[in-house]
Amino acid sequence: MTACQYRKVATLLAMVGLSGYLVVASPTPAQAMHIAEGYLPPVWAVFWWVVAIPFFVLGLRSITRITKAHPELKVLLALAGAFTFVLSALKIPSVNGSSSHPTGTGLGTILFGPLVMSVMGGLVLLFQALLLAHGGLTTLGANAFSMAIVGPMVAYVVYNAIAKTGHQKIAVFCATLLEDLCTYLVTAVQLALAFPAIQGGFMAAFIKFVSVFAITQIPLAISEGLLTLLVWNWLQDYGQQELKTLRLFQQGKNLDAETIN
Repeated sequence: MTACQYRKVATLLAMVGLSGYLVVASPTPAQAMHIAEGYLPPVWAVFWWVVAIPFFVLGLRSITRITKAHPELKVLLALAGAFTFVLSALKIPSVNGSSSHPTGTGLGTILFGPLVMSVMGGLVLLFQALLLAHGGLTTLGANAFSMAIVGPMVAYVVYNAIAKTGHQKIAVFCATLLEDLCTYLVTAVQLALAFPAIQGGFMAAFIKFVSVFAITQIPLAISEGLLTLLVWNWLQDYGQQELKTLRLFQQGKNLDAETIN
């Protein structure tokens, strides 16, 4: 075997190993980082739906534009959605009977941007609520805001900031790591707003909810960053044509924006 073949085999084995770790460590717990059906007061459930819907609409427009211009990118788009579905469906036990899970939105954000992932992440959450009883319909807006909107936005900003320095692999890892952690921080904020502590109010409740997830979420975010980096390397080897098409499309958007300005 050549050195290149050894590297590809090592990458695949590492992907299998990390994926196996996440699966083996994921029995079904009592409660997940997705906010459960009926858990939020109606006022907050409606509020997060109202906040999330505009991003979903913009995301639909972005997906329509991409698929019309380059239908061949639908496969890569489906891969990003499947990656998000599989990772975010895994639930790892945390303290007090709760659990944490990866989000999987970093890869799609790096490839297509945050608006596309607002739709992909929202659809993933919808299917999980209907098929896996993971999350819920009334809390879909809140879960989408944390996992499909804020998380991808953080990943997008971090990736572009670091990638400009020429360290693309570090950018992929850091973007995925921070979007995962920010997703769970936003969830903690949402719960603290809905259920402030009798003593200490919002801040005391926020600290309580953060502590529930922190023990498992930090190593989980690191694992997700490593797995996403491995998948990114795999795409560099086997999806060069699709990545080239995607880069050309993004360059075209940038030129259009400069022309308008």
